[in-house]
Amino acid sequence: MSHVSRPRVRDRLNTLALRLLPQHLLAAGMYHLARCQWRPLKDRLIRFVARRYQVDLAEAAQPDPAAYASFNAFFTRTLRADARPVDSAPEALVSPADGRVNQAGEIRDGRLLQAKGHDFGLEALLAGDRALAAQFQGGRFATIYLSPRDYHRVHMPLAGTLQRMDFVPGELYSVSDATTQLVPGLFARNERVISLFDTEAGPLALILVGAIFVGSMETVWAGEVRAPGRTPTRWTYSDGPALAKGAEMGRFNMGSTVILLLPPGAVEWLDLAPGRPVRLGERIGRLSGQ
Repeated sequence: MSHVSRPRVRDRLNTLALRLLPQHLLAAGMYHLARCQWRPLKDRLIRFVARRYQVDLAEAAQPDPAAYASFNAFFTRTLRADARPVDSAPEALVSPADGRVNQAGEIRDGRLLQAKGHDFGLEALLAGDRALAAQFQGGRFATIYLSPRDYHRVHMPLAGTLQRMDFVPGELYSVSDATTQLVPGLFARNERVISLFDTEAGPLALILVGAIFVGSMETVWAGEVRAPGRTPTRWTYSDGPALAKGAEMGRFNMGSTVILLLPPGAVEWLDLAPGRPVRLGERIGRLSGQ
């Protein structure tokens, strides 16, 4: 299991810079850069990231890096159909993404663990929605960090029917190990998209948390999620899409973090220690009563 090191002086300076820099302007610049289709630029970006982060293109549906129309197309690449088998056992709750566990555990007194010695409020994470927060009090949460080398689409950990989606504007801090230790309430401060599903285990929330250079987030039912004037926006669905376990629900245009919330008594996690790598479709929890 990887060890989370204490922030260094360089980490503290980088975090200070993020407080001072125009985060959304930088994200907008990355948004356009990532979609540039000029071959010399996009090919160089793809080769650099693939080499720097040791991206395994052999598991991609398109293994040729030059075949991608833009860097964003490469970053949000699909995988071969057999690359991520989904645990189909009825009792299995599966990982919604490739990545590494940041934290996982019980939601105690309305607080979630962000990093050792640091926590943040459930109600703040859910944009002040006290009624929704009450449904998850005493339940379970898992936070999964997606690095630049990971597959950046997010899938369903259980079968579910979409009830609503919230866009919550916010800051765009990095979500590195250092910033989770240095920025209080990081995940409740950053921009995020909250999707609420009805499942056999009760309500399930999948929260896509934005970060610096995350140009945008998308869902399969709404496409790119944006709001006029960057205001909090809610969409409700009386007849929302029903998605199977393992089905794609959204993606990050550049990487960040997924937070999964479940109500009390719904699931028991299986050894989700901080730093544990997880892969889409693998069992990470067991549904209670199964």
